[in-house]
Amino acid sequence: MDTLTYWNGTWHEGNPAILGPRDHAFWLGSMVFDGGRAFEGCGPDLDLHAERVVRSAHALGLKATKTAPEILALMHDGVRRFGVRAELYVRPMFWAAKGGAGPISVDPESTQFLLCLYVSPMRAGTPLTLGLCRSIRRPTPESAPTDAKASCLYPNSSRGVAEMLKRGFQNGVVLDALGNVAETCSSNIFLVKDGTVATPVANGSFLAGITRNRTIKLLRNAGIRVDERTVTTTDLDEADEIFTTGNAGKVQPVSRYEGRDLQPGPVARQAHELYMSFARTQRIV
Repeated sequence: MDTLTYWNGTWHEGNPAILGPRDHAFWLGSMVFDGGRAFEGCGPDLDLHAERVVRSAHALGLKATKTAPEILALMHDGVRRFGVRAELYVRPMFWAAKGGAGPISVDPESTQFLLCLYVSPMRAGTPLTLGLCRSIRRPTPESAPTDAKASCLYPNSSRGVAEMLKRGFQNGVVLDALGNVAETCSSNIFLVKDGTVATPVANGSFLAGITRNRTIKLLRNAGIRVDERTVTTTDLDEADEIFTTGNAGKVQPVSRYEGRDLQPGPVARQAHELYMSFARTQRIV
C-alpha cells in the first residue's frame, strides 16, 4: 500500500477516480490543498496544515465542509494506518464541483473534500542546487489568489522548474513583481551572512510556509538572529550559506547557486537538527 485516500466518508486504497469533465475544479481550477509530513510516527504541525487548508478554501470562495479538528483527526487516523516506518505526504484538499450564478464563478455549496496520504521519501538535510528563474515571477495578490495554497498557482512553478532542469539545477529562485527574491519554485528560502539569517519578508506574493515559520521560531529560540526583510539577488550572490524550507525536504542546504559552489554550513545544519528534534516530539503512532 502506497496511497490512502479518504473521500465521501470512506478510506480508499490507491488513486480513486473522483473528478469528471464538468466538475468546476476540473476545468477552472477551483481547488486548494495543503501538504504536511509524517515520518517516524510523527506529524509535525499537522494541526497548522489542517487550519491553513480551511483558510485557503475560504479565500477561494469555497465552503469548508470539514473543520480543522475534523481534518486533523482524519490525518492521524491515516498516518496510523500506514504505521511508524512510513514516510508520508499528507494532503487535504477542497474543490468546487459546480459553478455558481456567474459564468465562471463557484457554487460554495458544491464544495468537496478529500484527504490523500501517500508514501514520499524524505529529503530532509539533502543538499540541492538552485539557479535564478528568468521565465517566471511570483504574482501579486491582485492578480492571483496568493493568500491561498491554490492548485492554480502551481503550473507557473512547474514552468520555473522546467527551466531550471534544462539548465542543470534542481530548483530555482523566483522573484516577485518588483524584482526582489520571493522564494524558490516550491519552497521558502533563507540566506546566512556573517552569522545572521535573513529570509524574504512575507509581502503577499508568496506563501510564508508553516515549515518556514517553525524554522524561524526554532532558530530565534536558539539565540540566532533571523531578519525578515527584502532580499535581493545580490544578497544571494554574497551569502555565506543558503538553505530552503518546505514540506518536501523540510530544511535543505544549497550546495550550488548559479555559478557558486557552496558548502552546507553550520547554520543550515543547526536549522535542520532543530527542526528534526522538534518534529520528533509530535508523535502520532
